[in-house]
Amino acid sequence: MNRQSSHNYDDIIHLPHHVSKNHPRMSPLNRAAQFSPFAALTGHKEAIRETARRTDTFAELTEDRQAQLNEQLLLIRENLAQRPECEITCFQPDAKKSGGAYVTVRGRVKKIEENTRQIVFTDGTALPMEYLFSIAWLHQTCM
Repeated sequence: MNRQSSHNYDDIIHLPHHVSKNHPRMSPLNRAAQFSPFAALTGHKEAIRETARRTDTFAELTEDRQAQLNEQLLLIRENLAQRPECEITCFQPDAKKSGGAYVTVRGRVKKIEENTRQIVFTDGTALPMEYLFSIAWLHQTCM
């Protein structure tokens, strides 16, 4: 390094930092955002994650199994005043892709809505009757 190049800024190096009268100082957060990496593939990670997410297929029930579920639903209807405690598993279709997931809800049944074909629990959870898979009584008082 020669002597000339080491003193290129000697005339301004000790001057005070310029502060604009017209523009407010940029916050450190906004300043850092200027230098953040360019996100050319916005949403790409989410799309990969969604594609990789697994779903189950709905298992078609036999006529015998469907008849058993109908009998258990009838018992629930007959005992709604006692708020029967059950564990009900049903299939919930996925909103974004084919298939879905089996969910199990445990609690007291509040009502069976015939018009919407749903089983409603006391906590407000509602399960569609068309995708019922199993019903288990937690207290054997009704069976």
